Amino acid sequence: MSDDDLLGFIESVSGDAHLRVEEDLGNGFVRLRTAEAERRQAKHDIRTVEDIIIEVLRNARDADAGAIFLATVREGDFRSITVIDNGSGIPEHLRDRIFEPRVTSKLDSMTMDTWGVHGRGMALYSIKCNSVSASVLDSQVNGGSSIAIVVDGNELGERTDQSTLPEVERQDDGRYMVMRGPHNIARTVAEFSVEYRHDVEVYVGSPAEIAATLIEYGRHRLSDKQLLFCDNPRELPICLRLAACVDASELVQCAEMIGLGLSERTAHRILHAQIAPQKVLIEKIIKNGQGQQKSPDIFKDNRGLKIAPEDIESFSRHLEDAFELIAGRYYLSLSKMPKVSITKNSIHVRFDFDKDV
Repeated sequence: MSDDDLLGFIESVSGDAHLRVEEDLGNGFVRLRTAEAERRQAKHDIRTVEDIIIEVLRNARDADAGAIFLATVREGDFRSITVIDNGSGIPEHLRDRIFEPRVTSKLDSMTMDTWGVHGRGMALYSIKCNSVSASVLDSQVNGGSSIAIVVDGNELGERTDQSTLPEVERQDDGRYMVMRGPHNIARTVAEFSVEYRHDVEVYVGSPAEIAATLIEYGRHRLSDKQLLFCDNPRELPICLRLAACVDASELVQCAEMIGLGLSERTAHRILHAQIAPQKVLIEKIIKNGQGQQKSPDIFKDNRGLKIAPEDIESFSRHLEDAFELIAGRYYLSLSKMPKVSITKNSIHVRFDFDKDV
């Protein structure tokens, strides 16, 4: 009998127990193999989508990032998360290995922070174990990274209310503290941002909003000469690439490479300043009455109904496609995204358009 046949026979009799157990101690006790113990620890480390968010933020912080761009959207049961930073980057030959257990760049710099120990080489492995997929899309040494994660909402929960911003209060000593609000993605980012307010800027939004933000970010950091004579945006650091795109087609391609899926129509709107860049999240909250900002009225009715911004955005994209039915026949083009507003018992949609000459 060959080794493969023997392994198949063992698996048919014992399942995968022999792969998970190092020693049977009797009376129901076993000594787990290291790999199985690590897998169980990883499953325990991540309980919610918000746990993934804080881990990717801590990971970017430890890569010396001064700016982090978090794009996230939920479609159906799946939430997509893309984190782009301007940190130290990941060498190409290590892009897959960083998701293995105990792989870390922090041999002598393990961090103890508000959320526990960081630097033991388990954070990205834990994310991988709890996600449908997790991968490094692109990275440059000293030029930043882009990591994409997809989570199945049936396997990993998240707060139902993702539209409410937290409330931040200024303490007597001048420090800010997150006081109230659901423990959703926005609050997770706000808590991290308060902790590292003077070290890291964090921007949060949909893929389209983050693409617009990266363009503005890059234009403030690239010279006119760099913007005009850049033949290949991919040669630039990741956070500066989108600013060098010359048209919508190139923007779509460059954005896709770093995990920001855009339609060409959306790319046109971004380039025509119809999608606004995001402000640093914590500064936006503080500016709006120290965080005492209510969700926009379009996301709820008088009974408190709330619709997540990403669902409104997805609905608007479908409405744009429907508008094409009459746009071609009557020579019209949208000048803005369809505006969706919600009242007590109705949903209103407004299309602002230009007449093509």
